Amino acid sequence: MTYRNNGAIGAILDEYEKSLNELIAVIGNVSNEDLVQILDPKTQDEDCRSIQTILTHIVQSGYTYVIEIRKWKGEEIQYKEKVFLKNIDEYNEALRTMFKFNEQLFIDYPDIKLLDYDPKLKITVRWGQLYDVEQIFEHAIVHILRHRRQIERFKAKLNS
Repeated sequence: MTYRNNGAIGAILDEYEKSLNELIAVIGNVSNEDLVQILDPKTQDEDCRSIQTILTHIVQSGYTYVIEIRKWKGEEIQYKEKVFLKNIDEYNEALRTMFKFNEQLFIDYPDIKLLDYDPKLKITVRWGQLYDVEQIFEHAIVHILRHRRQIERFKAKLNS
């Protein structure tokens, strides 16, 4: 692995990319049929019924985190809609494109302040939490890890 050399931003991006690569490895052998199969019909969370709904949620959320930061920086930018894709290759491409969108934030704002202790300077995201930039990215990374685990469990269910 090649590590980025731009300090904390590099570390965040390296770990984010690592979590995405782990997810891509886990979904690599998911068939089109398994992708759309409802594996948790009892959940109240529509984003967690199938591997497809989880991946769609991960992609949309990955954009949302950066959009929240860009809005906080004063940009007029719209949230991305959910797009349900047909196969794993399309999801792999969508995940990589979403990650590039995340990387672009730090190109556009190379001196962005990652850490802020003052609650008045934190970002209030649309789901009500207060975050600084670093916390949003930490959340984004763990979000992928949690859903990767969920997909692993779904795959185990498919193989049982």
